[in-house]
Amino acid sequence: MMKYLLQISRKNFRASIIGLGAFIVGAILTTNSVVAEPFENDLLVIQTQWATANYELKDKAKLKAFSHLAEQAHDFVKANPNKAEPLIWEAIVRSTWAGAKGGLGALSLVKEAKALLEKAIAIDPNALDGSAYTSLGSLYYQVPGWPIGFGDEEKAERYLKQALTMNPQGIDPNYFYADYLKEAGNKMEAKRYFEKALAAPERTNRSLADAGRRNEIKNKLAELN
Repeated sequence: MMKYLLQISRKNFRASIIGLGAFIVGAILTTNSVVAEPFENDLLVIQTQWATANYELKDKAKLKAFSHLAEQAHDFVKANPNKAEPLIWEAIVRSTWAGAKGGLGALSLVKEAKALLEKAIAIDPNALDGSAYTSLGSLYYQVPGWPIGFGDEEKAERYLKQALTMNPQGIDPNYFYADYLKEAGNKMEAKRYFEKALAAPERTNRSLADAGRRNEIKNKLAELN
């Protein structure tokens, strides 16, 4: 959860890739444990900085922000090697950075993101309400297929549907499934899921990300209309 990318096939490998609109994607975990607070705070910092970079910065400033944030997210992973959430967010950062960067060099970033998401699912498939499935599904339909990349529409649909079963009301799983349907030419179903994403409840501490995603949804609906 996103311009949602690579200046080659699949409509220029749109920056909505886990924009990782593009992917992106994620929910804030809550806890009453004092011990867990530093982890939650570090996670929120990365999520907030990602939203700022993705929705408020442009051009070189955006690329620089994603480069720094990728290092920060990687350090977060190293500090929490047995948790899925840091892996998911490093993947989101790297895939969205790929979208901003473009070109063949972005392929290495999305391949790294894919590996991170697969590792996160192996640790905890339910982390962040199944966000790893949303992000992985979005990669599969936006990345070019063989021999350039690993894109696969059947895998994309499978992962995106899995994400929806885990978080049926979430803004990101509905948005990315709608976008997948739009690219597949299923305009009526795409519109239905975009509207469902638009009606999704606000996420705690994710106001900037939610506002940015809603703007993307409105633009997609305008294209369909």
